[in-house]
Amino acid sequence: MLKSWIEAQARLVEVAAGRAPADMVIRGGQWVNVHTREVLAGHDIAIADGRIACVLADASANIGPDTQVIEAQGRYMIPGLIDAHMHVESGMLTPAGFAAAVIPHGTTTILHDPHEIANVMGLEGVRLMRDESLRQPITMLTQMPSCAPSAPGLETTGHPITAGEVAQAMGWEGIVGLGEMMNFPGVAAGDPAMLSEIAATRAAGKVVGGHYASPDLGRSFAAYVAGGAADDHETVAEHQAIARVRQGMGAMLRLGSAWHDVAAQITAITEKGLDPAGFMLCTDDCHAGTLVHDGHMDRVVRHAIDCGCDPLIAIQMATINTARHFGLERELGSITPGRRADVILSSDLRALPVELVIAQGRVVAESGRLLVDCPQIDWPEAARNSVHLGRRLAAADFRVPAAGNRATVRVIGVVENQAPTRALTADLPVRDGAVQPEGDLARIALVERHRGTGGVVNGFVQGFGYQGRMAVASTVAHDSHHMIVVGTCGDNMAAAVARLGELGGGITVFRDGVELAHVALPIAGLMSDRPAPQVAAAAEAVNQAIRDCGCSMNNAVMQHVLLALVVIPELRISDLGLVDVTRFELVDVVMSSA
Repeated sequence: MLKSWIEAQARLVEVAAGRAPADMVIRGGQWVNVHTREVLAGHDIAIADGRIACVLADASANIGPDTQVIEAQGRYMIPGLIDAHMHVESGMLTPAGFAAAVIPHGTTTILHDPHEIANVMGLEGVRLMRDESLRQPITMLTQMPSCAPSAPGLETTGHPITAGEVAQAMGWEGIVGLGEMMNFPGVAAGDPAMLSEIAATRAAGKVVGGHYASPDLGRSFAAYVAGGAADDHETVAEHQAIARVRQGMGAMLRLGSAWHDVAAQITAITEKGLDPAGFMLCTDDCHAGTLVHDGHMDRVVRHAIDCGCDPLIAIQMATINTARHFGLERELGSITPGRRADVILSSDLRALPVELVIAQGRVVAESGRLLVDCPQIDWPEAARNSVHLGRRLAAADFRVPAAGNRATVRVIGVVENQAPTRALTADLPVRDGAVQPEGDLARIALVERHRGTGGVVNGFVQGFGYQGRMAVASTVAHDSHHMIVVGTCGDNMAAAVARLGELGGGITVFRDGVELAHVALPIAGLMSDRPAPQVAAAAEAVNQAIRDCGCSMNNAVMQHVLLALVVIPELRISDLGLVDVTRFELVDVVMSSA
């Protein structure tokens, strides 16, 4: 059982001095030392009270009658991996389900920002996520969401987060800092509410997560950094990552289910030769299917190595660099005395097979099998009853009115494998007083689902390649999490909306009036409390249904659910209208008609 360092100190000294037996000894391994970037053969690790007591060439004196001995057999002893930034809800799993999915992949620490549920349930949702996180057999620390709504005045969230609530949460156990500050225009403009949240976090001695999704590296960027953000994961190019670390920020390079941003940026280390200390690895968003079939942080580290990164540097970027950034280096991130005993055994430093996982001094997984329980909380009715539509929608609710015979309209252009969209235009016919999409264009609608207003905002999107009469609807709609519907047919769009009302949230695909597949997400319309393999199977059925409707895009669901993310350029949709994110203002769908 893990004890605090203060509670364990006296015993750690006795074990390290050889005067007392350890709870566990890992014997005969190659010590991957992330402090010195070395591999040291022929070492043992002695563990007591969930912490590392010592790392020696011979810890046999610490083996007593009750000591668990693990034979490393020359394998690499690697610190447990840390995800520097992510959102549990994006896995469509609760914290318990997420932990169960990633532990076999060697992830022993997760730093997560539950701003998805914060937008639905407010501070109470954050508390519930924090509560379940603290029950897990690995370290799951919570960043208090900073922006709900992410862009005030451009969207309406279910429960706004206030500066006072941020200050309150900074005193909670398990809160490690402030979640990504997405309102970068507000910070750069000196918005008092945003600056107050950052100041409360800094006053508590905690870290402010950043999110600067703009190509402008001039005065606006300088003002944002001066405002207190400590890191950024929204970089997609080498020069952007370099700009962050030059200004003393941490550059978080992400590889998630849809965001493949490591290769374009890791050249700052592999080619430019920059000090890797300011770089970290993260996932940001990983679907259950990715976790079950491809991995988690082990996948990210392997990818970084495949991109030419030295394996030891890649491991540093997923361990000690992150621990230091969050001020947790005395607790996490390395195999050294006093730290939590989080260790991976692997026979290959490049391929990184995760053969044994130890977290907090317990064997938690072996050969891909989870060996511990991941306890759930009892999610309340408020979390399970979050979809409020107000009325039954019809095909007519998904029209874009226009006069004349033709109209020039704004179109959201999806960019595969990247979070940004493009602001496009199209000249389309008008029939019966409504714009008619053609070719690769589909309809998109944002349906209000928090207060039951019955509101619908309509627009157009390009890039999915949908064919026939179909619709995809989701109550996962970053960040305000209303309901996004994309389709080619108003009748199918209405049917998909009604189905999600019945399910209490999730993702569904309709074609010709028939549901092809769905994944139910009854907790806040964002998560399932079923095991990850079951959720992954349902999600894969949804993905297959989307492919059957003509879309060949990699992880179309992730692209779909971000179409309302009004803090990443260039064009998005919200419950208040179409949003030009380059200027942070609402714009009309129809630009002109004739």
